Amino acid sequence: MVRSGRLAAPPFDSTPMSGVAAYNFELPTTGSLSFADHFSNGSDVYTAQISDATQARANLRAILKESRHTDGDKDYLRLVKILEEYLPHLYAIINCVASGDLVQTQDPSFSWRTTLSAHLFNNSPRLSLPSLPSDLIFTLLTYGFALSNLARLNAVALGAYERERGISDVERKAKDEKLGFAVTLLCRASGLFEHVSTTVIPCAEQTPGWHTGRARPPELSKEVALALSKLALASAQALAIRKLMTKSSYDSIVTPGPPLPASHPSPALLAKLHLEASTLCASAESLLRIPASRKNDMDVAEPLLHYAHDGAALHGALARKWLGADAGANDATGVAVGFLGWAKHELDSLRDGGVRPLGVRKEDERRDRREHIAAEAEVAAQFLRYYTRMNDTVSFQPVPSQADLQTRVPAGRLAIASKAFAIPTPAFGPGSVEYIRKHADSLDLASSEESEDDQPSTTSPTGGPSYAGAGSYF
Repeated sequence: MVRSGRLAAPPFDSTPMSGVAAYNFELPTTGSLSFADHFSNGSDVYTAQISDATQARANLRAILKESRHTDGDKDYLRLVKILEEYLPHLYAIINCVASGDLVQTQDPSFSWRTTLSAHLFNNSPRLSLPSLPSDLIFTLLTYGFALSNLARLNAVALGAYERERGISDVERKAKDEKLGFAVTLLCRASGLFEHVSTTVIPCAEQTPGWHTGRARPPELSKEVALALSKLALASAQALAIRKLMTKSSYDSIVTPGPPLPASHPSPALLAKLHLEASTLCASAESLLRIPASRKNDMDVAEPLLHYAHDGAALHGALARKWLGADAGANDATGVAVGFLGWAKHELDSLRDGGVRPLGVRKEDERRDRREHIAAEAEVAAQFLRYYTRMNDTVSFQPVPSQADLQTRVPAGRLAIASKAFAIPTPAFGPGSVEYIRKHADSLDLASSEESEDDQPSTTSPTGGPSYAGAGSYF
């Protein structure tokens, strides 16, 4: 990109607004359940542990109920910690049932609200769900919702710090780190949703009688979970783009006007990053619409569908804006006018008719998104006027058709990646630290009493202790 000499960019500030990057998930609630009423062990080895598991689930139920009745910002960090305390107990129960250490005395029924389904009067229906896999799926999804909402809350709290004239480099870098933390949370949420889609739900579907003849909510759909993974990754990509531009945004405020500052990222790179975010959102929308095509599945809530659709449109328009800026900086003013005209038209459409609630409940946040789109539309308009004037007075290049421009659109590029979900170590039973330690001690004792003759091995082929049901949990 040209940095000095002739104009390399139009004479105005192209600093992006903060916007609202992530979807605001409604948190579900769950009913009470005592594991002791449904599972038992003859030797009473796990009596205290089963009680602890019930208490951990009660803590989760309490904070979800509290959150539902809390106006304003919710304590997502506390929710994340309580979920991280409950999951090892839930995995322990699942492993113990698989290994035979616990016996199911009666079928458990887990009550959860489906917050992703389309429903009347904004009243999330409560479902009675059979089997442990259902509780695991809803718990993991709630974990993902909490991580995503926590990331969104952190990003919004930063404000448009990159536009503050008086901010120091130290302060800006500190806020960049907080923005990076929000990106990490979204990458974790993306990996968690993907784990639910590719591992947990397929395993649950192998459970005899699981949801046979029942209407399946979106939370129990592989396609919906995968769509959530893509949306979380698109949100992380959007924040990563913002983080990439904070230094150049500040430099443009301090010294406005052409050329773009040396700290400004390549417009071609920005275009590819937005194109990938657009692709992720478009793919997510397609996946979210699959349940509606099935006879017994509940439809996905409209705000989530709108969020995916409008996200694809917004990132696509921003990609074309940067493709136009890149073309103009490289003397292809006709191509620049074509891309920028296309981008302006799409942004105007989003501003005038495409801005919907998008999971944002607060009026000031809805207004922030409208202002963000309006600001981007004005930037595209200023770019368009600048390169139209250059093309009409200096370059005289033909403006390609939209079909021709489409052939010039490159492939997208990811700035970040999902963070794979690591199954927590069970709190007790097979796979737990105490269980492995006891087996290791018993192996040491047996080894000391063995003769020199070969004895049957009690370890797995991988060298770790083997146990009934090893590897069966998900």
